[in-house]
Amino acid sequence: MADQPPGRLLSILGLGFGLAGAVGGTIGAGILRTPGLVAAQLPTAPLLLAAWLVGGLYALLGAICIAELAASLPRAGGWYVYAERAFGRRVGFLVGWTDWLAHCIGLAWVATTVGEYGQALLPDPWRLLPFGAQALALGAIGLFTLIQLRGLRAGSASQELLSLVKAVAFLALVAACFLLPSQAQLGGGAVPPEPPIAPAWQHLTMPAVLALQAVITTYDGWASPVYFAEEFSEPERDLPRSLIGGVLTVMALYLLINLALLHVLPIAQLASSTLPAAAAGRALAGPLGGNLITAVALISLLGLINTVVMAAPRILYGLGRDGLVPGFAASVNDGGTPTVALLLTSAAAAGLVLAGSFERLLAMGALLYVSLPLAGIAALVALRRQEPELARPFRCWGYPLTPLLVAAVSLAFLLGAVVHDWVDSLAALALVALGYAASRGKIPAPP
Repeated sequence: MADQPPGRLLSILGLGFGLAGAVGGTIGAGILRTPGLVAAQLPTAPLLLAAWLVGGLYALLGAICIAELAASLPRAGGWYVYAERAFGRRVGFLVGWTDWLAHCIGLAWVATTVGEYGQALLPDPWRLLPFGAQALALGAIGLFTLIQLRGLRAGSASQELLSLVKAVAFLALVAACFLLPSQAQLGGGAVPPEPPIAPAWQHLTMPAVLALQAVITTYDGWASPVYFAEEFSEPERDLPRSLIGGVLTVMALYLLINLALLHVLPIAQLASSTLPAAAAGRALAGPLGGNLITAVALISLLGLINTVVMAAPRILYGLGRDGLVPGFAASVNDGGTPTVALLLTSAAAAGLVLAGSFERLLAMGALLYVSLPLAGIAALVALRRQEPELARPFRCWGYPLTPLLVAAVSLAFLLGAVVHDWVDSLAALALVALGYAASRGKIPAPP
């Protein structure tokens, strides 16, 4: 607001940004790839669509739970705010440190993917440059860092624009799948494949688990609005609407995309494709269609970069303001951007990009992300008991069943990730422990 003094976060955001943040923080390139992974495990259209519906319902229940915390405690810092209030400063620091690490790793991975997709669209001489993808990745991080340095107004406007373009691009893909004839149809048609035989119910357990893991990962990011809680002008009203409305929007879009892919591709081809959206694009428009899908993925990933570059500094800002990291992390420019926190985040992500291959770090980051909703659910239950008098403008629907369901699924997902990749899981725990060890004796008592 105009009457707010400089050097502070600005409370100017509304529902439009909240929805854009939820959509932009969730939809990346995963939806262009994951349908093939799900179809490989559940090779019938009803089972495939059911998996996407169940994954969306899990995200929706999570949003309903966290909406209570976001509306009750509208402060910058994300999951850290809730953990600190419920369990104290040390646990709060661990959650905040974990959250920031996960964001830096995720930002590096997304930027690297942008570099690879961008290089694939370049003409041959430029496409063959040995460090071209890295240069484009660093350029993407630098570009959005500069945008965010201009202030919250520029950052929020860019987020709303990129989310709108992303939604339009995916809806155009859906429309093309339903309205344009495929290459097979233009060529006189093809012999329809035999319908797949549904696997016996007793053999569905493990395929369903693997499919849901892929789906839930693709829904990750639905909690993005909570990082900007302090910057909403009416957080008690707009944060719950942003979280729940964002999940419903993403769920509808994901179901439409899967229906569109099923309309163009036989399910057997969908299951065997590593990038089914590109296969659908080629079926509709030949080689040009594949390039257009790459461009859609690029647009989607740019919006995701912008979301992470905006959100991660708010974690450090919250930690710095409360004295859990050096105070300079809480410095804010006149435009309402935590400048030092932003530069530290971008520098960390750039360093990971320059490190080269970091598949292990990506696996570690995925584990860290999975643990955060569990921390939020635990804080929700603890605060219901510790502070029954706390003002709750929004109350979790179906409490306590809703948080119990979310916690059970999150815990199962976490345990599955640990069992599947225990080496990277231990490495992730080591990073968290390193941060905790470095903070021992340096976290002051609350004032």
